[in-house]
Amino acid sequence: MSFIRVLLAIIFPPLSVIGKGCGSFLIVLLLTFCGWVPGVIAALVILNNPN
Repeated sequence: MSFIRVLLAIIFPPLSVIGKGCGSFLIVLLLTFCGWVPGVIAALVILNNPN
């Protein structure tokens, strides 16, 4: 997990997980529309996953 991706996860969560696949992007985008905090949490969890 690089510093730039963590910064992107805090500023605009969907942009930080765009390289993890379309499903991850859509989930984080939906959660970000529901609220900024759920989107940030989901993005950080996805980025922290080693797979």
